[in-house]
Amino acid sequence: MQKDESRLSQRESAPSKPKLVLNPSDRRERAFLVGAEFRTRNRAAKSNSSTITAGAQAARDHATSIGHGRQTDSTDFSSDESLDELRLLATSAGAEIAGEFMQHRDRPDPATLIGKGKLQEIAGACASVSADVILFDHDLSPSQQRNIEREVHTRVIDRTQLILDIFARHARTREGQLQVELAQLEYMLPRLAGRGVEMSQLGGGIGTRGPGETQLETDRRRIYRRIRHVKQQIENVRRIRAQQRQRRESVPVATVALVGYTNAGKSTLFNTLTNANVLASPRMFATLDPTLRGAELPSKRKVLLSDTVGFIRHLPHTLVSAFRATLEEVQRASLILQVSDASSPISVEQDAQVESVLKELDADKKPRLHVMNKIDLLRPKQRESLRDDSKTIHVSAIKGIGLSTLLDRIDAVLEQDRPSRVRLRVPQKEGKALALLQARARIYSRQYQDGLVELEAEAPASLLRRIQEWVVE
Repeated sequence: MQKDESRLSQRESAPSKPKLVLNPSDRRERAFLVGAEFRTRNRAAKSNSSTITAGAQAARDHATSIGHGRQTDSTDFSSDESLDELRLLATSAGAEIAGEFMQHRDRPDPATLIGKGKLQEIAGACASVSADVILFDHDLSPSQQRNIEREVHTRVIDRTQLILDIFARHARTREGQLQVELAQLEYMLPRLAGRGVEMSQLGGGIGTRGPGETQLETDRRRIYRRIRHVKQQIENVRRIRAQQRQRRESVPVATVALVGYTNAGKSTLFNTLTNANVLASPRMFATLDPTLRGAELPSKRKVLLSDTVGFIRHLPHTLVSAFRATLEEVQRASLILQVSDASSPISVEQDAQVESVLKELDADKKPRLHVMNKIDLLRPKQRESLRDDSKTIHVSAIKGIGLSTLLDRIDAVLEQDRPSRVRLRVPQKEGKALALLQARARIYSRQYQDGLVELEAEAPASLLRRIQEWVVE
């Protein structure tokens, strides 16, 4: 027996050339959201048992206490949670939600995903609320998308196309724009619809008359040409990045990459640790272009922090491929900080999605610290019950809670340029060496005697090599 739920609420979208950009005008489009749950797939899916950290459990307790929690260890999103995420995506794309519809079926319909009868209901609901576009919380095949549009007489956009649109909005650098364009072109290619022989180009002479090349073939040829051009430009970007990375790696400075689900608070944490000013927004995928900034650890070692694009459930494969040049920072990082939203009732499910993307990037075996962020949103008793361990640190980036512990833990984990405790006798006339020690070493004691400065300090290996002549064995 099928169970349907329809709720009204608002949003907009219109493709541009070749980008799939929503909201081409100043008016916000009204979007009707459609989700679907298939029982056979849910029964077949195995619930991967993930270790639930204290922060994640506290988040679930917090959500349950306010009526939004769901006690389950499954790493799958429920249909309601999935629709909630689609709503956030639509809002991030500039939409006004006009209505919502959830369809429960035993199995997907191969032609229309949710069945022709339900499409007729949706068509009526969309007409009643003047919806401009229908957003599906699933990937649609080209034929499904065409079949649905014919039935509902409204533009239809699937989940991947919506994510691509948000990426197109937030790409600011040339590199980001190229990567988004490549993903859009690869998405668009199988969705080109032929317009028949009447659109073919005819020859103009003996032996050239005939149907000629159809408009579909022309469009495909143009897109293939553009894809080759964009890939070449991205390869140039990749080469420049590799050169920059090579120069960085010639200096013993470790790179720490922040990864996590979209809207987990990575950019806020990045800003707090580095005093940077990158955009920190509650909207999904606010950070798209990678940023590198320096930070100082308690040992006075310097590290580079890299803020990366947020991951999401079913992140389109075309995006992972297109953004591989950017995500190489994750692959080459010395340490990964996996940032999670401790206040989210589905943080375990989100962490599972992050894990799957890290595996796709071959970065799942790298040294990693799990940072449970946003603990300020938990109840006081739940915060007090949180305990850090060797792999997990609980912080609030916006309130500055737990950040000193996090920096200490990063300092302990990183192997590059590891500091050592030494005794030194430096002549007082060596002002440059003394200034260097003051700036880059932890000094525990200092005594002046016979024109010498006797110090007990902890200094990184790169500094000790420069002042080796004054080290006391």
